[in-house]
Amino acid sequence: MQSSMASASAGDMGGKARTQVPTQTKSLQPDCYIESMKAHLDRAHRALPLLLAALTLVSVVVLLVWDAAPALFPARAHDLLGALPLALIALAYLVYQTIRRPGPAELFKAALLSIAFLLWAANQLWPDSPRANLYNDLAIALFVLDVFFVIAGWPATSPDESFAETYVKPTHNGR
Repeated sequence: MQSSMASASAGDMGGKARTQVPTQTKSLQPDCYIESMKAHLDRAHRALPLLLAALTLVSVVVLLVWDAAPALFPARAHDLLGALPLALIALAYLVYQTIRRPGPAELFKAALLSIAFLLWAANQLWPDSPRANLYNDLAIALFVLDVFFVIAGWPATSPDESFAETYVKPTHNGR
């Protein structure tokens, strides 16, 4: 609803002086239109992380095809095929989190998880690197830390959705 000021003339007011009378006017856009636009924008914002996640799934299928028929691929293709889905899902998750606009603690936790996936991807991409074991160990540490945070309930504002659990608000009736 928008406020506006309406004028009343002396003739309308029985000879009194002209005054400003506040009135309420209905927005030009109906509420259902505004909700529809919000839903459309929500879908539009989710399009990029969804596209990245879909590309990730496609890259996993290609990786599994390599497992079934490695002769179809060039030598050392597995290094890239193993790293690609890990890097893509890390990027998809970060983009998704920025659209969700979580609090700083949740964004920090999402960044840690994405870094873990990127370190795992680095280990897959460069298995012969002198730092491959370091990348792998750091990824393990960050994955373990992420699960620890979930178990500990940190941050307290987030339900355990990141751990593939369904959040049910607790009841206080003793059951």
